[in-house]
Amino acid sequence: MITEWFNAHQIDVQRLIDLGEALGLIAAISIVIHLVLHRGVILWLNRFTGHSETRWHQVVFGKKLFSRFALLIQGIVIAIQAQLWLSDDSAVYEILQTFTSLWIVLYSLLTLYAVLGVIEVLLGRTQAGRNMPLRGISQSLKIIFFVVAVLLSTSILIGKSPVILLSGLGAMTAVIMLVFKDPILGLVAGIQLSANKMLSVGDWLEMPKYGADGDVIDISLTTVKVQNWDKTITTIPTYALISDSFKNWKGMQQSGGRRIKRSLLIDATSVSFLSESDIHYLQKAKLLEPYMKDKVEEISQYNAQSHTDLACRINGRRLTNLGSFRAYLERYLRHHPNIHQQMTLMVRQLPPTHDGIALELYCFTNTTIWVEYERIQSDIFDHLFAVLPEFGLRVSQAPTGHDFREWRSAAQSQVQKPGAVANEYKPSGLMNIN
Repeated sequence: MITEWFNAHQIDVQRLIDLGEALGLIAAISIVIHLVLHRGVILWLNRFTGHSETRWHQVVFGKKLFSRFALLIQGIVIAIQAQLWLSDDSAVYEILQTFTSLWIVLYSLLTLYAVLGVIEVLLGRTQAGRNMPLRGISQSLKIIFFVVAVLLSTSILIGKSPVILLSGLGAMTAVIMLVFKDPILGLVAGIQLSANKMLSVGDWLEMPKYGADGDVIDISLTTVKVQNWDKTITTIPTYALISDSFKNWKGMQQSGGRRIKRSLLIDATSVSFLSESDIHYLQKAKLLEPYMKDKVEEISQYNAQSHTDLACRINGRRLTNLGSFRAYLERYLRHHPNIHQQMTLMVRQLPPTHDGIALELYCFTNTTIWVEYERIQSDIFDHLFAVLPEFGLRVSQAPTGHDFREWRSAAQSQVQKPGAVANEYKPSGLMNIN
């Protein structure tokens, strides 16, 4: 009955048997190759390289490079078997050939993706790789490979040459540019960032426009991820790093020193000339002794040669408490163990304002660690605030509630003593604290 049914439908039984044998042989060989590759070769490679000290095999097997390559080989073997065991004019051959062609294109694409992933990870561990936008380059190549795979798959399905599809691709250029605008801009920006060594993973990036202030943790084709100091993540378009300005603190970290640039406001009414007792007291300071000795000798010689009448305090040259304090600060920084002595170090006086006289410290610490830097800076200014009265100087600040209460108590005490005369305010002189 079966034979009669085949004959009724004009089906060649012998040809069908031959086709079944060919398909069975193809399936059997494919299963054997699958078992050999996946159960034999790949497992052996995993065990053989499992004791490697470099642990590169973890990257390779993590990206599934060998398994994808094995599936690619299986597709190629099936395509070769189809050409060997099947007739070219059979429908099964065309279907199997189309299937294997698509299989080869797919797993060729996945294998290339795995290769790019392995290269990206391995190069990312090197110093040269950290300075390159590996993620952006890898994603750009993946897009190119994907477009090529789509063109090849389409040509396989419609049975036309890929050259015909490429000839019509020019009309879609505007659409492609619109769709892939951000990746293209990101690729160009990544190349510029890498070529000019403007940014790399691990750099401290500050970009207030996007609220970014922290370490760069990832540079991809379209975005740059920054982990801020409060542990939040800020995402910045890659091309924005070319079109907008940003601050990279990498130079500071590599220099080994971080800048201290902070001012100390001094009450202008506390600035005065030093008396003989003041000079004698300041000469006891170890850091100021050489300066005071040389300066007093220099001023004395000048005044003697100029025959200056020193009875008037505005005649001749005299030491001031502000100038002596500035000299002390410079020598204090020169002898500080946490200040970088090979970098710029100075104490300068800024233009006075209604807030007072600004005395600015400009120097660098010998560490770039944030916590240590803040500690050193705080310790320096703690000392400056404490030593300031020793020079007869006062910090300039706006009146506080405590000041108003003191003035009120003083006014009430004067009211309670009608015959008392208010003391005239005079700037305090040098505080000779032993």
